[in-house]
Amino acid sequence: MQTIVQIILNSHISALNPSVLDVDAQSAVEDLLREGESANTLASYRSALKYWAAWHAMRYGCPIQLPVPVSSVLQFIVDHAQRTTEKGLVSELPPCIDMALVNSGYKGKPGPLAHNTMVHRIAVLSKAHQIEKQTNPCHDYKIRELLSRIRKAYAKRGVLPNKKDALTKDPLQLILNSCDDSLRGLRDRALLLFAWASGGRRRSEVANADMKFLKRVPNGFIYTLAHSKTNQAGRERPENEKPLLGSAAAAMTAWLQASGIFEGPIFRQVRKGGQLGPALAAAAVRDIVKYRCTLSGVEGSFSAHSLRSGFITEAGRQNMPLAETMAMTGHQSVATVIGYSRAGAALSSQVAHLFDNSL
Repeated sequence: MQTIVQIILNSHISALNPSVLDVDAQSAVEDLLREGESANTLASYRSALKYWAAWHAMRYGCPIQLPVPVSSVLQFIVDHAQRTTEKGLVSELPPCIDMALVNSGYKGKPGPLAHNTMVHRIAVLSKAHQIEKQTNPCHDYKIRELLSRIRKAYAKRGVLPNKKDALTKDPLQLILNSCDDSLRGLRDRALLLFAWASGGRRRSEVANADMKFLKRVPNGFIYTLAHSKTNQAGRERPENEKPLLGSAAAAMTAWLQASGIFEGPIFRQVRKGGQLGPALAAAAVRDIVKYRCTLSGVEGSFSAHSLRSGFITEAGRQNMPLAETMAMTGHQSVATVIGYSRAGAALSSQVAHLFDNSL
């Protein structure tokens, strides 16, 4: 009987060198790494690196190359971070380059970058050096110290992160009232309630929602969240099961019956004439939230994340148990959820009435 080694040798398969990764295997490794990465993360990395390349070409007149010198990273920071002077807040990016970046589509508007955006772009550059095994300028003491001081300077000036407003129960009800019985209205109502009532789903989770994960139960549905930001490995956990009950279940039932969807993506494009298209993109979830807020006259700065923050804030306002709230949202950080909960409960705090109660 032939041994396994003899069978392989007789099959004309080339033997591999165990100390060197085969070219095809290296390509497969890269494919698997890309597939396992979040689409949103990849998109943000591409955007940041394109900006770095454009800024570097305009500022230095030559293409960017790794490793980037520490001096160039320092220049990037002072070009994009404001500092206080006798003339007011200034940064070093020449106006002509600033406008060129805007006109070329690399920036949304002229002026300094938001602090979080600048920090993210430096983090992406750091990641690029790490991947390419290059000396990382972002680990230099001068860079880390400057970023730390800038954060403190911004805080002293009262520059706060630009957070979107939370869609709590009352404003959510107002925008749901704008959803009529048309196919688009039924879809939007089901989408908004699915995202909110199942624990404040992220827009990517809504866009990727699939019928194979939706199961009917006596009182509604159970949706199995097989993959999420905090469970990217798809591990089986009890909290993966998200209940969809009451109004959310009724809205989902109405949408599925009207659309005739029984497999594949749950939320899809609705074209003219009531024809269904492919699955919605993640950005479409944001657009639906904004459109419905405008249509219903709900004022504020809202986005897809407003559904998530609104669910957590409302849970805090109604004094829901923290453990149950976290099981629904999937948060791993107690501090994050408590932050939302405290914001939601602030106006109903008994301590806030301490002076009046003592009269």
